[in-house]
Formats: sequence, C-alpha cells, structure tokens
Amino acid sequence: MQKSLRDQKNMSLKKLLDKDKIPKHIAIIMDGNGRWAKSKGMPRVFGHKEGVKTVKEITEVTAKLGVKYLTLYAFSTENWKRPAYEVNALMSLLVNTIDKEMETLMKNNIKLEAIGNIEELPSKSYKSLLKGIEKTKDNDRMTLVLALNYSGRWDVLNAAKSIMKDNFQGDIDEKIFKSYLSTAAYPDPELLIRTSGEIRLSNFLLWESAYSELYFTEINWPSFKEESLYEAIYEYQNRERRFGKISEQLKK
Repeated sequence: MQKSLRDQKNMSLKKLLDKDKIPKHIAIIMDGNGRWAKSKGMPRVFGHKEGVKTVKEITEVTAKLGVKYLTLYAFSTENWKRPAYEVNALMSLLVNTIDKEMETLMKNNIKLEAIGNIEELPSKSYKSLLKGIEKTKDNDRMTLVLALNYSGRWDVLNAAKSIMKDNFQGDIDEKIFKSYLSTAAYPDPELLIRTSGEIRLSNFLLWESAYSELYFTEINWPSFKEESLYEAIYEYQNRERRFGKISEQLKK
C-alpha cells in the first residue's frame, strides 16, 4: 500500500534527525486550543478535547524517539481566572483523560508524574492524578510530567520558603536551590516548544529554561502533530548551544 503524503513527509523529516542528539527533556506550552476551536466555529472546550488527542500522539512519538522526559504545561495557576465553565470542563477532561489513557501509558512503559500545587486541584482530579501516578510508578521508558496548577514563580517562591523553613545553614548554590524545586528530579529541558504563535514563557519553568532552546510555532496545539515535532527537533539539532562560551571554544 502506498504511504500517504503525510507519512512520507514524516519519514523524510525523521530521517534527518540525528539519533545521538535527541533532547533528553522536551517541555511544551500547549497553547491555542481555544483559538483552534473558534476558527472552526466551535466552543473552546471542543478545542481542549481535540488537544488531548495531540497529547496522546506527541507522548507516543517522543517515547519512540528516545526522549526521557516530556513536560506539558497543562494548567497554570493563572488559568483559574478563566470562566468557571471552562475550568470545570478542563478539570473533568483531566480526570477522564487520565482514566482513559492509562492503558496507553502502561503499554508504552511511560511513567506519569506531576509538578505544581496539585493538592489544590478539585478532589476528583487530584485523586485521579494520584491513582495514575501510582499505577505507572514502575514504568521507565519515559516520564510524562504534567504541570498542573503550576507557575514558575510559585515554584521559585515555594523553594525559597522551604529553604527558610529548614533554617538552611551555609552557602546556597544552584544545586542546592534546584533540589528544593518541584522539578528537582528532572534535568533541565534542552528544548522548550510553544505553539499558537505567542512568543513568551507565560510563567513556565522559569528557572529550568535558562539555557533551553526556545522554539515558537504558529501552529495551534490541536494541529501540532508528529511532523511538527520533528521540525522542532530538527531546528534544535541545528542550533549551536554555547552556554556562555564562544564558537571556537566548542570546537576544541
């Protein structure tokens, strides 16, 4: 059977990727669900439901590529300001998605974890999340990290408060400070992607993204598919990551 044009494009893009330079950690700001839905004359909630399909596809693709950590900005502390019906729909969608996709996570050997002030999520959402985390805790192919009720400023402030509470003695270096962040168990993301054309971090992984390669695309999240991810990784692989050095130093 002849492959579709999309499949052929995916294969050609995938072949261009350097398997030895696949990012260990990719973080994504999944933006544009509402705008995608509006462009089709549908309610915003419809866009969020379609966005879940993209989460499933990108999660499976990243795992197959060998990515070890995928962090998705699912719900920020600022998102509580949205209309109540949309917040309620998002929380309900979270529960249903975790329950529905548990088989997919287990089949692909993917561990589910979360960062953020998850204790303040609605009880049903919180319990469903903990259930998913517990069920997948022994999976080790890739870790899917959901940032829920999360903000970078919250995390940094919370870390500072925890250090003060511990009455920490001595110098506080970056390693010590990072150990107090909710992301302490994960390496910093090499690649941070934002969809929908917005060019900002929106309070996401502010400490961790200091040297991340930032990739912005006009594509709304429901339309961000396999080939879109390959394009982002390809661009990442063709950038020079200097970490404050000059090009000549990297070539030595």
